[in-house]
Amino acid sequence: MPRFEHRSKRPPASAGQLSFHPLTPDRWPDLEVLFGPRGACGGCWCMTWRLTRSAFEHKKGDGNKRAFRRIVNSGAEPGVLAYLDGQPVGWCSVAPRSEFSFLERTRVLAPVDAQPVWSVTCLFIAKKWRRCGLSALLLRAACEHARRQGAKIVEGYPVALAKETPAAFAWTGVAPAFQKAGFKEVVRRSASRPIMRALLAL
Repeated sequence: MPRFEHRSKRPPASAGQLSFHPLTPDRWPDLEVLFGPRGACGGCWCMTWRLTRSAFEHKKGDGNKRAFRRIVNSGAEPGVLAYLDGQPVGWCSVAPRSEFSFLERTRVLAPVDAQPVWSVTCLFIAKKWRRCGLSALLLRAACEHARRQGAKIVEGYPVALAKETPAAFAWTGVAPAFQKAGFKEVVRRSASRPIMRALLAL
């Protein structure tokens, strides 16, 4: 994927230059730096929606880390990393919906229709750079990454609550960031969890 750059008078770009790159095996150490010893949150390592609940709990921590690294080493490129002046500051998981078994088990996020879609299932931003507009930029980069692999639709499942939501409970992103990135709500089966889509031009 070509280097994507952004400059703005507002942070985070005011502190330097942003770039976005798919997660490949050579960039795994950058993901480790970004996620830290907790694997982003509670030993998740971006495996929550890829496993059954019991399997996730069994693998929590190092097991999930090894499982996710195997996916990356397979060449799948399961998401996009954001860098600020060469340092990893954000992550967005995006892959075909069929890779996330949780989405087959939930009524609230059941398929909208029969069209093949890619799903954004996680947004993780380094604490220092949260609420700076980075999520929307990362979502756009994730859509571009998916488009280059043949995706026509990217779907997201953000949190949509009236009050400010703690970061630990908003790891699928928040609705305003998706709106800024060009996503539109297509269905809402729960007051707090819309399904939003971006249609990609090929």
